[in-house]
Formats: sequence, structure tokens, C-alpha cells
Amino acid sequence: MENSEQVLQNTIQRCRERDIIIPTYGEMANPSRVPGGIQADLEGIGLWDLNPRNLFRITWKNEPVPFGGGFAGVNFIELPSELTGVAARIWMLTGKFFPTGAHKVGATFGPLVEKLVRGAFDPTTQKALWPSTGNYCRGGAYDAYLLACPSIAVLPEGMSRERFDWLEKVGSEVHATPGSESNVKEVYDKTRELKSARPDEIVVLNQFEEFGNAVWHYVCTGRAMVEVYDQERHEGDRFAGVCLTQGSAGTLGCADYLRERYPRLKVVAGEALQCPTLLLTGYGSHRIEGIGDKHVPWIHNIRNMDAVVGIDDEATLALMRLFNEPAGRDYLMSRGVDPELVSGLDVLGISSVANLLACVKTARYFELGKRDLLFSVATDSMELYGSRLDEQRQRHGAYAERDAAVHHERYLLGAGVDHLLELGYWERKRIHNLKYFTWIEQQGKSVEQLDAQWYDDGYWTAKYSEHEKWDERIREFNERTGLL
Repeated sequence: MENSEQVLQNTIQRCRERDIIIPTYGEMANPSRVPGGIQADLEGIGLWDLNPRNLFRITWKNEPVPFGGGFAGVNFIELPSELTGVAARIWMLTGKFFPTGAHKVGATFGPLVEKLVRGAFDPTTQKALWPSTGNYCRGGAYDAYLLACPSIAVLPEGMSRERFDWLEKVGSEVHATPGSESNVKEVYDKTRELKSARPDEIVVLNQFEEFGNAVWHYVCTGRAMVEVYDQERHEGDRFAGVCLTQGSAGTLGCADYLRERYPRLKVVAGEALQCPTLLLTGYGSHRIEGIGDKHVPWIHNIRNMDAVVGIDDEATLALMRLFNEPAGRDYLMSRGVDPELVSGLDVLGISSVANLLACVKTARYFELGKRDLLFSVATDSMELYGSRLDEQRQRHGAYAERDAAVHHERYLLGAGVDHLLELGYWERKRIHNLKYFTWIEQQGKSVEQLDAQWYDDGYWTAKYSEHEKWDERIREFNERTGLL
């Protein structure tokens, strides 16, 4: 590979040719800082358009319209007790209003951009490879297209048809691996095979080990949650916790930011009950797309976890139907759930429903009351899962009021504290030690690196503070392109 300055010059020239300006983390967290000229450009651009200006829409604060929107407050939804059956208030940031309809465009921004601006990736000769079990490769392919970088997506063949169709649309090289959501190792194996065959061409951007994934959520998602809390809280309320399915553990990066602000909050990581790796050092296969499993991500700060909870995939799919079938919505309104809220429940995709269930079980276990506020994320919406809804209809038949009553009562109002494990020191260390089998034995990390994550008090703080250095480099890079 050429020296970094030559690579950097190649990248700068490519960006000049394609009119690419890169946003800083500060601008994504607070888009009021985005230059006025760029905001004016966005007035003529659709939310999903393959236009480099949409890099500035990698934020929780997009106006929730499909075309020409500006910036507003954080997009979120509150799930009331009439729906959830718990007294605690549950708020979920909504990812539907990101480009591609999922917040993974944020998770993939950091891993690629920090390499571009320091000359570690040459878009004129290299391809970005995105190993994924779902939205990460979609977000990566989108960001890469906007940044004029060729990309490769590696994901299980059992993922939804919508994902493959969209990847083909943006011209990504696609490799489907055996299995489904649970088959992360097969994705790794294919990634290693491709990298070995094309070592100079391929740069692997693995969401499970790239700290840029977690750093984006530390800066943007953590601050967005605090903003909503400050805006919506009542006197005497407390920030009680954040509940998120593990997935790549990128979104859980927000919990490190929140811990600094609210030291007593509960941080709960969810996973599929059918593949209870954190809960029981177990394995299996499940249908909650987008949350990965069978290993602990390198970027997951296990020391910051208070509990883990298993979510039944049958419950998740049943609630998907309750929230989206006409009979389900009619039933919820008959139970006193606000019709406007019911009509907007399609902002919760499959993993979003799992996040909601993690919140409900957490509220029950810790006996949270009406002054307690729980936060989570609706990673994506049902816009990406129409085929899964059709499959459930074909498998189980038409959805009736009786189905809705059973599903609401059993999976929300009746959700219990089963399969939730509160973590003491040694339970956290047990989960942390599971990283050994993936990252030391398979992926080439060292025991010293693994131990540093557990014993070095400054390890995680140093990782999360890197966004300040990256913003400096982004500003320098934009100055060199001359486009501002």
C-alpha cells in the first residue's frame, strides 16, 4: 500500500471530484452547527437519496419527512403503561428517520471515516468489507457509496429479502453465508477467506471490534437520550436505566456516556432467549434480526453492565403482529391506548420490539415506578420487514381480535422477571472472559489486550475520547478539499 500521505491525497482528490464534505461528530450530535449552505442543499434532497450531503443526516434530529427535511428535535416515541403494563415510562429513540431507515448509518460512519481522514483507506484502490448480520452492512454500503468508496457486504443468507434487494440497488458486492441471525462465525469465516484472497484490496470494518461504532453512539445516542430526558422529565423523575439488545454492542456505547451522567442507572443487555450466550454461555438459533449472538463483541464494555435478559423470539414476532395487523391495532385502541400512538407503532422493527420487551422485564425486576424513566432505541422500522409479516400470516393465518388479546396479555401485560440475571462482579467477569474464544483464539487479539479491557481503568475512557481527535482530523480534511 502507498504511504499514508499519498493515500490521503488520493482521498482528498476523490472527495473534490464528488463534492463530498464530511460532518464532524459534533455536527451529528448537534446539527444546528451544520453550515447554512449545506442545510439549504438538503431542502432539495430525499432522506434516502444517494447524495453525499445526506452524510449530514446521520443524526437523531432529522425532521421526520421523506424529502427536503431540515433538523428538529430528537425523534422518539413514548410507550405508555396502557400498552406496556408497567408504571415506568419507556422512551425509545426512533431510527426510522435516518437515511436507509436505520441508525446503523451512524455505527458505520466512524469505522470508515476515521480511516479516510488519516490516509488508512484508499477509495481509488480498496473496498470496505462490512461483516454483518443485518443493518450494519446496509448502513456501511450506504455510507461507503456517499463517500465514493466501493464496498462488500457479507451477511447470512437467511436475512430478510429487503436487505439483499437494497444492497444490490447500491451496487455493493454481496456474499451470503450459511445460516441466519445466529451464524456470526460463518460471516467471520467468509470475511477471512475474502481478505486472504485479496489482502491489498480489502479493508475489513468489523462492527463487533471497530470502536468507531460504539464511539458514535457514545457521542450521539447518549446525548440524544439526555436531551429527551431533560426535555420530558417531571419534577422528581430519575433516569432509571437503558435497555438494549447486545447486537454488535455499538449502541450500548451510549451507556458509558450515560453512566458518567447518572452513575446509579441500570444498564441491561438483551439477547435472544433461543441463543442465551450472555445469560447461560449458550448457543442456538433465533429470529430477532439485527441482534447477533454466540459471542461477546470486542467493543462491549461488560464492566458497565448491571443485568442481562433473554427475550423470546416468539414473543417478539407475536408483538410485531399485534402492533401492525388491523385487528391488533383495533384491540389496543379498545384497551385505551392512544390511537395516534397505535397508528405509529410501525416505527418498531423486530429488534426494536425486543428492546421494548427488555425494558418491560427490567421495570418488573427492579420494581420501577412512575417516576422511573427507561430508555431504549427503535433501531429500525417495519418498513424493512414486510416480508417477515407476510411469512407470519402464511404460517399462522389471519390475525383476529382473540390473537391480539392473547398476545398483549401474555407477552406484555404478563411479561415476568424470568430469564433476567442481575450481574455481580464475577458474573460480569464470566461474560467478559467469553471474549477469549472469539477474539484471542479466532481473531488474533492478545491476552494482554483482553486483560486491559478489564483491569485498566482508563481503557474505555481513552477509547471514547477519540472522537475529539477524529473531529480535528475531519476539519483538517475538509479544509484540504476546499469545498467549504
